[in-house]
Amino acid sequence: MTFIPTVVVGPSGVGKGTVIAQVLAMCPQVWLSVSATTRAPRPGEVNGKHYFFVSEPEFSDLIEHDGLLEWATYQGHRYGTPRQAVIEKVEQGRAVLLEIEVQGARQVLERLRPVRSVFLAPPSWADLEKRLRGRGTEPESVIEQRLVTAREELAFRDHCDHVIVNREVASSAAELVNFIGLGLTSDQAH
Repeated sequence: MTFIPTVVVGPSGVGKGTVIAQVLAMCPQVWLSVSATTRAPRPGEVNGKHYFFVSEPEFSDLIEHDGLLEWATYQGHRYGTPRQAVIEKVEQGRAVLLEIEVQGARQVLERLRPVRSVFLAPPSWADLEKRLRGRGTEPESVIEQRLVTAREELAFRDHCDHVIVNREVASSAAELVNFIGLGLTSDQAH
């Protein structure tokens, strides 16, 4: 079976990472692209697993040598998807997920064919704000900026192939697995 790479996009704090972690637990054959970033690791993040943490010069070198499928600046840091690994996994017939922000999603949707997109949306604005504040990992000024950006990002949902409202992680993950084309048995969905 051939899988079309799937871009998962949504505002910061919507639960993309949590839903995707559930998908990977349910379907270990799914491959998640690991992004490169110039930001410092958050507590518990591991280089090469959560992100490839690189310097500004290293990131610039990746851009210059077409080593990124997409890249964007978000909240003062650069993020990008290493091109070669994605292409290799697609050629191997793997189900590929790319978890990226709206700026990067636009580039991937223009540059990678075929590709599909899923927008992960919060149940409400209040829910999104509560999730961002509940993380406890960032100062209020950063949270406020993320909320401003989130309002703009929510409009991108109309440009995606499918929208999943993340009310509950397990059901959102099951919906994403089915969209990818893997299908679930009733035992896997719970």
